Amino acid sequence: MRQLFVVDPIEQLKPEKDSSVALMEAAQRASLEVWICTPEDLQARGNEAWAIASPVVPEPWINRGEPQRRPLTDFFCVWMRKDPPVDDVYLYATHLLEIAERDGVRVVNKPASLRAWNEKLGALRFSHLMAPTLVASRVAELASFINEFGEVVLKPLGGRAGQGVIRVGEAAPGVEALLELVTDQERLPVMAQKFLPEVMSGDKRILLVNGEPLGAINRRPAAGDFRSNLAVGGQPESTRISSREREICDALAPSLKAQGLFFVGIDVIDGLLSEINVTSPTGIREVERLMSIPLADQVIASLLNGCT
Repeated sequence: MRQLFVVDPIEQLKPEKDSSVALMEAAQRASLEVWICTPEDLQARGNEAWAIASPVVPEPWINRGEPQRRPLTDFFCVWMRKDPPVDDVYLYATHLLEIAERDGVRVVNKPASLRAWNEKLGALRFSHLMAPTLVASRVAELASFINEFGEVVLKPLGGRAGQGVIRVGEAAPGVEALLELVTDQERLPVMAQKFLPEVMSGDKRILLVNGEPLGAINRRPAAGDFRSNLAVGGQPESTRISSREREICDALAPSLKAQGLFFVGIDVIDGLLSEINVTSPTGIREVERLMSIPLADQVIASLLNGCT
């Protein structure tokens, strides 16, 4: 069986860190053919989705074959693993993948859900599990929220990997000017969340497969920062999934499965849900290294079990 990964240019992927590479290697170990393409390689020929794709042998990194034009129906599964931003390139790719989905191809994650579940706004479906949160464009509303909770974190809705996340307190000078800046003069909504001091001890990245939590790491902020994202210097640590975190996973599972969100990473701080990452969740390598869990192999096995 063939499996296609829609990814960023393969030269940009770091095999020792990248979750997509971990999944490719696990697919190879499961005797699956691994193929790759970028979103720009997707196309529609009439009412059929095609790709200019290359076969690869990901382990050892990387032996790449000649590109071939193939219908996506040649693949039993297509992984959409292009990193954000969720821009026009990304969105149009999901529409092309949806054509293949209509022809019976398994697309992970489901294209319509990738569009619908913004990684910040998607969590609001479970706001009762979150810290107090406001999404707004108006400076007065955001300023009032900051005054109410004293210290908040501002997150751009299209951000990733901790980029553009700001911690601000009510006593900080120029708060309204800052809010004008981050909202582009009240044109763009941003997410404001009550700051949780417990984040300094780290936040949990929990990886769920078909709604089931299979592994987790704790991410501790670097000295002088409050952001725990690995991409901005957060340090991964071994951890365990607490009973409270399992309750959160159980609450999310029915919706994730119903929406075709097969592989998801959620972020939890002090027992409160922060984000639901659906585009290209990371953390597989760290879970495997720190927790001695063969997570990528488990993901591929679960996928194959669901296709039989």
